[in-house]
Amino acid sequence: MKDKVTVVIPAFNEEKTIAGIIRGVRQYCDEILLVSAKRCTDNTRKIAKSLGANVVIDSGKGKGDGMRLAIRIIKGGIILFIDADGSHIPKDMPKIMKPLKEGKADMVIGSRLLGGSMELHGTFNKFLRMFFSMCINQIINWRFNVKISDSQNGFRAIKANVAKNLKLVSNKFDIETEMCMKCLKKGYRILEVPSMELKRKYGKSGISLLRLGWIYLYRVLINL
Repeated sequence: MKDKVTVVIPAFNEEKTIAGIIRGVRQYCDEILLVSAKRCTDNTRKIAKSLGANVVIDSGKGKGDGMRLAIRIIKGGIILFIDADGSHIPKDMPKIMKPLKEGKADMVIGSRLLGGSMELHGTFNKFLRMFFSMCINQIINWRFNVKISDSQNGFRAIKANVAKNLKLVSNKFDIETEMCMKCLKKGYRILEVPSMELKRKYGKSGISLLRLGWIYLYRVLINL
């Protein structure tokens, strides 16, 4: 159980990419758990089940709600979160999990700043997202005297018992920031490894600064 790896894939209408994600992560884990958004209307769940993934449905509040559901369900070992849009590279999973298995970290984040990103460049809105993310990172680094470069990336691995002890409450995309800050508050060790973020093949990101920016700020402020 100690080194059992469960991959958690939060997904909302990702039928075009989910098969590739599941096939890509299978060789690196013991179990795959797809957390489907309650409002999902396509064949994501059906495809995931046909490929042997376990499927649960969140309560419809957002990505954070789904991730918290997965943390409650998983009994132990390592939890690795990967997005369903195809922007993360499954081959990076071993290097993300290695520090956990070697006892050198309690959570490991795949850093886009260290590995590069095709998603955070090219338009003014993407520039604003990157700038906003960097501001949050700097606040975290100042508060906890660390050097975190990508506190918001969803590609990360964490010990299950650590995740449970954080008592996360976020329902939206700000859960990654909350996870980071609560880990540091409780004295858990965070490491980052380079991981390239690919451009999503279909659809567009659900992250809108106009809609979610104040939620991120609130999450940072209450965890200072």
